[in-house]
Amino acid sequence: MFSNQTKTKLDSVIAHLLVILMALMVLNVTWQVTSRYVFKSPSSFTDELSRYMLIWVGMLGAAYVAGKNEHLAIDILLMKLKGKAQQKLMILIHVCILVFATTVMMIGGSNLVYITFILGQKSATLQIPLAYVYGIIPFSGILVAYYQVFSIVHLSQTLKTAE
Repeated sequence: MFSNQTKTKLDSVIAHLLVILMALMVLNVTWQVTSRYVFKSPSSFTDELSRYMLIWVGMLGAAYVAGKNEHLAIDILLMKLKGKAQQKLMILIHVCILVFATTVMMIGGSNLVYITFILGQKSATLQIPLAYVYGIIPFSGILVAYYQVFSIVHLSQTLKTAE
């Protein structure tokens, strides 16, 4: 479950999904511009659809970057430490990210999805349940949590072998 091969496959799936979403978003915005300026009849759904696709790209992109350990970070203290101390700090950082992903993204996001589903909230133009749009939040939280546990396990194994 926490093998490098599994992580690599997951990275590949997310990367391909992000490419597809970005391509669809470009096509969607291109159609919006074309319908507005060429046909003089703006499409009604494209603005809302591009907004929702941006949410999905942002959340999935954040999970992907967290999995690659390339997220924005202030690493002044981390770079001053060496060896075991640096690895222990990295484990602490991954634990903090795991706590955030679990509480805010997974639990909070699931509550948001549940509430919007129960209330039957739908998007204004597309008339799709907003729970589908917000469903990316807990899903991305699960991905981030997986990546953090993966990093914690591998850092812990590295610490044990260094002893």
